[in-house]
Amino acid sequence: MTRTPTKIDELAEGWVVKIAELSPSFATYAGIAGGEDKLDDASPEAEAEGYRLQKDLLAKLNELSPVDKVDEITKDALAASLELGIESYEAGLYHRDLNVIASPAQGIRDIFDLSPTATENDWSNLAKRMKAVEGALDGYMASLREGIAAKDAPARRQVEQIITQVEQITNENGFFIKFAGAAKAENGELSAALKSEVEAAGRAATEGYAKFGEFLKNELLPNASAQDAIGRERYALHSRKFLGAKIDLDETYEWGREELARVTAEQEAVAKQIKPGATVAEAIEALDNDPSRKLHGTEELQRWMQKLSDTAIEKLAGTHFDIAEPLKTLECMIAPTQHGGIYYTGPTDDFSRPGRMWWSVPVGVTEFDTWRETTTVYHEGVPGHHLQIAQQVYNRAELNSWRRLASWCSGHGEGWALYAERLMADLGFLDDPGDRLGMLDGQRMRAARVVLDLGVHLGKPKLDGTGVWDFDYALNFMRSNVNMSDQFVNFEVNRYFGWPGQAPSYKIGQRIWEQIRDELKSREGDAFDLKAFHRDALNMGAVGLDTLRKALLG
Repeated sequence: MTRTPTKIDELAEGWVVKIAELSPSFATYAGIAGGEDKLDDASPEAEAEGYRLQKDLLAKLNELSPVDKVDEITKDALAASLELGIESYEAGLYHRDLNVIASPAQGIRDIFDLSPTATENDWSNLAKRMKAVEGALDGYMASLREGIAAKDAPARRQVEQIITQVEQITNENGFFIKFAGAAKAENGELSAALKSEVEAAGRAATEGYAKFGEFLKNELLPNASAQDAIGRERYALHSRKFLGAKIDLDETYEWGREELARVTAEQEAVAKQIKPGATVAEAIEALDNDPSRKLHGTEELQRWMQKLSDTAIEKLAGTHFDIAEPLKTLECMIAPTQHGGIYYTGPTDDFSRPGRMWWSVPVGVTEFDTWRETTTVYHEGVPGHHLQIAQQVYNRAELNSWRRLASWCSGHGEGWALYAERLMADLGFLDDPGDRLGMLDGQRMRAARVVLDLGVHLGKPKLDGTGVWDFDYALNFMRSNVNMSDQFVNFEVNRYFGWPGQAPSYKIGQRIWEQIRDELKSREGDAFDLKAFHRDALNMGAVGLDTLRKALLG
């Protein structure tokens, strides 16, 4: 049964149209037609227009009264999103928006991974989109120049890392050169004229990034902030943005320390199951030397990911989760970049492009261990991000387009994915001690970065009492709490320093998800139905965690 749209739905639908107009990248991601030949505008003028539009929409939203529960959730979630957008602009966050993983520096390139490439018309659009790279970067540079003028530029450490990323894009084998050089439609080669246009556009995009690289070296780097920490006031804003919830930062820091100790103790117990009397390090050494747990090369990694994902979907569908037919397709991909990181991209509105799990493998990494990554597949796939995000896209019967396609909260999404990992252990999918140690390794990392992220950005004392957190101390802290290559550790710590509040949203989000579930279970007693809890929660879409708590617990 499809719900009759309300005034609040109409307002939300109109906002999605406007977002797609302002952000062609969002339109591509969501599969909304239009703007395939354009890129987002990150200029000061575009940021100011977005601010004005959000204030205007919030005023209109506040005048409307919900007619049912769905409306109540939409109004609460949309209002919170708009308020955070307004506060973020007023705090000037846009003019220092540069980090190693999720800023316009990456976003302008990243959208090409999801752009349609099937037809000559698609490649004609892509040629125009590549030609738009320089203009998009020019607008972004203008915003960063505002930060320079305000003496509020990004941290020097982040600028240095982006310079390296730009050098990867602009070398002779850089992304746009390879992307354009490999251009062809599904039905064969492009016409000679279009092929030439695409290749010229690839060179133009590369030149646009080269110009951006010069700006980073010659303008931004000399004016970059020597301070990595963003400070308590701005950190509180970032935390609310990523969680959709207001938390006690100091209480959460202490909880993070306790959670890290708890997970470490659990990990030490499992290590002894792998090898009697072994330390965690000794158990990991045994697992790393087990050839049956080793994958060689990205092709073997991709095949293994796909098989594990397909098996999870088959076993969970109809038992612990309701999984609709379109959601049963999840593609596991090796990303064209080599920056590090594993991530998920959702399906288009019509599921013509399915949900995808991407692995960006760093340069030089050629071997992978299944014991480390089994839990990652569940995190990114089913019952993690894919089930969550694809379900909200699928739920047309109840949700407006904003709830289905545009609403996203890291604490909800990443918290759910960690909740899903622990759930898979509880359901018996990680009974193998090696796979379970891998899950705990991930949980330990997420707990450690709650402590690190809050410690760094709030200026907390080091755990040994010798001054406040700094980069070298944070790096050694992570090395002592995770079992990853040094390339991954360096990337991760740089990410935490440049993207405040995001990394802790995983573990804090998991904490809030489990608090909501456990409170509901306590209330309902024997009547509590875990499958129904999952269904009801995921059908809401990725709302902020304060909204989720209010909707499920009242």
